[in-house]
Amino acid sequence: MKIQKEIDFILAVDALKNVQRRNYNADDSRRENTAEHSWQIIILAQILFPYAKNNTEINLLRVIRMLSIHDLVEIDAGDTFLFDEEGMKGKFEREKLAAKKIFGILDEPLFSEFYNLWIEFEEEETPDAIFACAIDRIMPFILNSYTSGKSWTEAGVTEKQVRNMLENAICRASDDMGDCFQLLMKKCFDENKFS
Repeated sequence: MKIQKEIDFILAVDALKNVQRRNYNADDSRRENTAEHSWQIIILAQILFPYAKNNTEINLLRVIRMLSIHDLVEIDAGDTFLFDEEGMKGKFEREKLAAKKIFGILDEPLFSEFYNLWIEFEEEETPDAIFACAIDRIMPFILNSYTSGKSWTEAGVTEKQVRNMLENAICRASDDMGDCFQLLMKKCFDENKFS
């Protein structure tokens, strides 16, 4: 069958639904899975696109493509909690191997397209990648801000850690998202969501 590799790929990425994240859903009832996170950031990118710095230089479709595939590596590499300093060591190399494996199911040109989009996202240098990264970082932050912040309190996350890992990535992509970040940081501080 002509599209067998594409079917094999889509069946393989179904496993993303089984990758549990540290963040909780907005109702605080359970942890989200990575497929849910991917869906949510794709929606968020479309909503926040008008607020992006230099949005005339950003290709929203490329951003959406990046966001739709960048976490597929977690099928093999697992989800690494952003604030797990030990877990973050060697993360890029683990995920790079996983990217080659999962995207390797596909023939060219899709293999290279997906792999190159993944690398671009990880390098955070292009306008598309800067915006995509900010969207990826702000969504869990919003969830923690509007819930009990369990994923932070359970892990003993500090205000300094949140600022170090999120502030620059968010603020360099959008002044409005940066303002939102500052307001929500105050909300989190006032509600004792940091250790």
